[in-house]
Amino acid sequence: MPRNKEYAVRIMAVLLSIVFAGIIMLFFGLNPLEIFKSLIVGSVGTQMRIKQTLIKAIPLCIASLGISVAFKMKFWNIGAEGQITLGAAAATFVALNLGEATPKPLMLLAMAAAAVVAGGLWAFIPAIFKAKLGTNETIFTLMLNYIAIKFVMYLQYGPWIDPAAQGFPKIAMFSENAILPAVFGVHIGWIIALLLVAFVYIFINKTKKGYEISVVGQSVETARYAGMNISSIIITAMLLSGGMCGLVGMIQASAIEKSLVYSIANNYGFTAIITAWLARLNSVAILLVCVVFAMLIQGGAYIQIAMNVPSSVSSIVQGTILFFVLGSEFFLQYKIGRMPQLQKEVA
Repeated sequence: MPRNKEYAVRIMAVLLSIVFAGIIMLFFGLNPLEIFKSLIVGSVGTQMRIKQTLIKAIPLCIASLGISVAFKMKFWNIGAEGQITLGAAAATFVALNLGEATPKPLMLLAMAAAAVVAGGLWAFIPAIFKAKLGTNETIFTLMLNYIAIKFVMYLQYGPWIDPAAQGFPKIAMFSENAILPAVFGVHIGWIIALLLVAFVYIFINKTKKGYEISVVGQSVETARYAGMNISSIIITAMLLSGGMCGLVGMIQASAIEKSLVYSIANNYGFTAIITAWLARLNSVAILLVCVVFAMLIQGGAYIQIAMNVPSSVSSIVQGTILFFVLGSEFFLQYKIGRMPQLQKEVA
């Protein structure tokens, strides 16, 4: 199908999803026009709300980029939540142990490096099992999420509990040299996200390793026939995917929580699966889709307070968009028409 028709089908799918979401709202006695207006006002209506929307878009964008690398190879990495969580834990370990005397640039670089390594190693586990034993990566990566979260919960309630918290299960706050600086009122994570968008685009489209990842995603047999090392490609892609997700954990721990909590991933790892898929694994499109979804998240929080409406209304909009866009793939992949009738041979 021509590219312009593909875009037309997807735009139509989004418009239909908005109409369908509006019908659901009417069914529950809500005014869809007021809801949609409030979603926009709540996300970009003031300078402060714009900043909050961008703050929510940053982790979503970076996690989506990480997931897109694995998905490009058709390795279904559902473990971003765990990779984010362990990345945050590794960054916290560095922040709490290097001390206030460490220069801020060195501290932040060490935290970022630790987070990338932790996230990458957590992704390496299912990668090596997939490469060597052919295990199901979907179940494997999903289960690792719960292990990572429970491990950090153990740290929060046990070894890392802040003695000054008087028994409250809380990890100590970071010192000033472990806090990411802000640029134009938003923490520097937005610059990191833009750099990673460019990096992933160049890596996938302009490098040999990125080409190999794409070939493996299209046909493992073709890649093997061409002499590619399938195991090496799987491991490389997952190290990169998990590393970027781990970096999200460092950013959230340093810039948002300024500490570590077991819920630090905040479902960004799961939402990133949706945004990466909607963007068709294109790094530039991921940036745009993540901003839109961040608007829905921020707007949903606003309407919950301003209109006394459950924030799940935002989830309804997100879900219907996903449903219709995925449904549109059917019309892009298959052509609907009447089959020619078979004529009976006359003996």
